[in-house]
Amino acid sequence: MSVRIATFNAENLMSRFDFSGFRNELRQDRVSQLYDFSSEAQYRQAEIARAVSLTDDTRQMTALAIAEADADILCLQEVENLDTLHRFEYGYLFKMIGDGYRHKVLIEGNDSRGINLALMTRDKTLDGQTIEIVEVTSHAHLSYGAAGLELPELNGAAHPNDRVFKRDCLEVDLKIGGKRLTVYVVHFKSMGGPRNGVDGRTHTMPIRVAEARAVRNIIADRFGADGGGKRYVIAGDLNDYTERLVITGDRRNGYHFTPVKEDDGAVRVFTDDGFAENVVMRRPEMDRWTLYHTRGPEERHLCQLDYLLGSPAMTRSHRDRLPDIIRAGQPWRTLFPEGQDVERYPRTGWDRPKASDHCPVAMTFDLV
Repeated sequence: MSVRIATFNAENLMSRFDFSGFRNELRQDRVSQLYDFSSEAQYRQAEIARAVSLTDDTRQMTALAIAEADADILCLQEVENLDTLHRFEYGYLFKMIGDGYRHKVLIEGNDSRGINLALMTRDKTLDGQTIEIVEVTSHAHLSYGAAGLELPELNGAAHPNDRVFKRDCLEVDLKIGGKRLTVYVVHFKSMGGPRNGVDGRTHTMPIRVAEARAVRNIIADRFGADGGGKRYVIAGDLNDYTERLVITGDRRNGYHFTPVKEDDGAVRVFTDDGFAENVVMRRPEMDRWTLYHTRGPEERHLCQLDYLLGSPAMTRSHRDRLPDIIRAGQPWRTLFPEGQDVERYPRTGWDRPKASDHCPVAMTFDLV
């Protein structure tokens, strides 16, 4: 008996408009910056037209990527609310896969932008086993003090009552054909840009490490320090990597992809002692990336930000099985290593529209 699980940062699956760009240029879309608006009412009309015109193509591609992942259980990041998720499934997913993800859970977390974590399941697995959601627990309220964590060292002071998770750790207990499985959906603190001469990853690392330790503590408090031989998967966007492919060169002379290892990071909180396995590491070194990052020609790399971290009980069988990374929704600007390029979805743009800036990751696990 098996279950196929996928994670996907759907990138701002929202049903509301953001008009804050009228007063804050940093929040304004780049196309809006080409125009002078005489009033906020005029800006609002233009923003609605821009968002609506772009959204249909974008969400068709999002749905195509989800359909290609073909998962029994789908973990999502950056979803506004359940109503938005229902509308997306009815208007887009249903047209791709038919009557699919009927069961959905979403609990609003801590993100000030209103992007939340969600989980959707089919009625049955691909091999016919019933999927039942047994219990859902939010850990958005967890503070550093309650979690027994040291306060992260940041430029701004942290307080023991501050919440650990920038979004949430959504704990979902399921039964698959009568066998128990727990999925932890996460979306850790983003890296952001450099500050005070320190790169964004380094500057925000203490927050992500604290989030990872909190997730591990939640699991250890329930199942034991070593996971107790239980079935669990940590799924989501960790906004961190253990390696990357640094890109140099140009279109005229060709691009070069150089692997670079990182010795620190939130991911290692889970993987260094075998508490969980990053199944994407089973793929070849040049073929593990789920996101293309660029701040211009001087800063470009491919890296893995999206993870399925399986417990030993979930990963001990079929050690030769590989996860899938769905890249057909990437925009044309994404630079692919030689031999990896894929056929993009129809109407994919140079930068947008696209399915997401992230790639879905999907893996079939045996429940033994």
